[in-house]
Amino acid sequence: MTLVFSGHSFRYELEAVCKLFFPVVSFSFATDGEAIPDPNGDIIFLTRSISGERAELSIRSRVSGSELKKSASVPLDDPDYEHSCELGLCRLLFECLREQTKITPGWGMLTGVRPVKLISRLRASGLSDSEIAELMDKRYFVSAEKVCLACATAANQEKVILNMPPKSVSLYVSIPFCPSRCSYCSFVSQTVRSFYKLIPDYLDRLCDELRFTAQTVRSLGLTLDTVYFGGGTPTSLEADQLLRIMNVINDSFDLSALREYTVEAGRPDTVTPEKLRVIHKNGGDRVSVNPQTMSDSVLEAIGRKHTVAQFLDAYLLAKSEGFKAVNVDLIAGLPKDSFGGFCDSLDRVIGLNPENITVHALSIKRAADLMHTGGEDLGGSQVSEMIAYSERVLSDCGYSPYYLYRQKNQLGNQENVGWEKGGNVGIYNVNMMEEIQTVLAVGAGASTKTVASENNIKRFYNPKYPLEYLKRFDETVIPRKKEAEAALAAILEGRA
Repeated sequence: MTLVFSGHSFRYELEAVCKLFFPVVSFSFATDGEAIPDPNGDIIFLTRSISGERAELSIRSRVSGSELKKSASVPLDDPDYEHSCELGLCRLLFECLREQTKITPGWGMLTGVRPVKLISRLRASGLSDSEIAELMDKRYFVSAEKVCLACATAANQEKVILNMPPKSVSLYVSIPFCPSRCSYCSFVSQTVRSFYKLIPDYLDRLCDELRFTAQTVRSLGLTLDTVYFGGGTPTSLEADQLLRIMNVINDSFDLSALREYTVEAGRPDTVTPEKLRVIHKNGGDRVSVNPQTMSDSVLEAIGRKHTVAQFLDAYLLAKSEGFKAVNVDLIAGLPKDSFGGFCDSLDRVIGLNPENITVHALSIKRAADLMHTGGEDLGGSQVSEMIAYSERVLSDCGYSPYYLYRQKNQLGNQENVGWEKGGNVGIYNVNMMEEIQTVLAVGAGASTKTVASENNIKRFYNPKYPLEYLKRFDETVIPRKKEAEAALAAILEGRA
């Protein structure tokens, strides 16, 4: 598909709208007058021209043999002229593609990762939920169901946000190793077998970075609010390796005000009683044990090297260890799955009564193996039904949504939602997703994020890969830590 632009520079926003309808299609681009790579293929012309005192906006879309035109105009003296033109073209494009594809995305033309942030701002401005629903429909074509979900999520998050300690930060620890690579994954992680020899050196440097980060927290008088081990799969490490990291955290940081300590044990085939005991004994109070599906045939199709029986064993081990909360992840839209299969997986997980259930809609990213197989074969047409079923059944069973985010190329234009029961909200997930608290991140692929305000957020990236992290530790990792410390100091002193 070719997008042809004329009279504006809204390529990113308009391409994002197209991807709502064509998530795995490759796009080519041209400006008015340039040669079109495939003049007989699907083409969309997106034009802004000036006529008198108005900007004329027009879309001409030729998709799958059908052609549709739509137009609108914006006064040149509009106080938010550029944004109004951008929004106007996006709306016209959305309306064209909705008619041509017969697809109605539930989130309308919203393409951002964090739609709840928008809802929270509207709630803070004094609008009622019904007024928000009317506005979101009129401006962005968002369905009433998605607005209701976002409003419920925002309401649950408010309780967490109000209790956030002043001058607090969270700590993220990156363990970028997995026992094998799932076919849908695009996270920066390495298999333990391939990088086994790197792990001792990686742990040395990780502990060095933890100590440096702890010094920053102490020197600036900050409070550590939550700790989160992610990856990769942190439980790919051995029990004594996990113990070493947790000992450094316990010895280096003041954990007296800690509200939450989470360790992902996402792959059931990495879970052992010894590892769970180490995590729990040394402060961890939350773990994730993630089957992604309760079907062995689907697990095999996506490259997960464990069975449903192994998940059940790992889950029961985690429950017996006495963690405050255990989370279970499921994914809607996996290859070889079906609507009935997904519903069965969810029903069986609900029957286990975990404190948290996170439901993801499959996102096919460029780095994932599945991207090369073509998303049309992955059951995308059923994902919306799967997600709707999960929202209905989880609500009926006493779960409430507490965090929500979206990803590019997500099948069915859906979302990922964390559900909680019994007041077991994952605090780190809320803080991270709503970008309301600084996160100090350590390890390969980790990103420290300093938050001065909603519109003043800075990110400091560590090298992506373990080997790169080791080689560039002194020249890159530590200098960036110092930059983040300076940014935090500026925030605390009111200079940011």
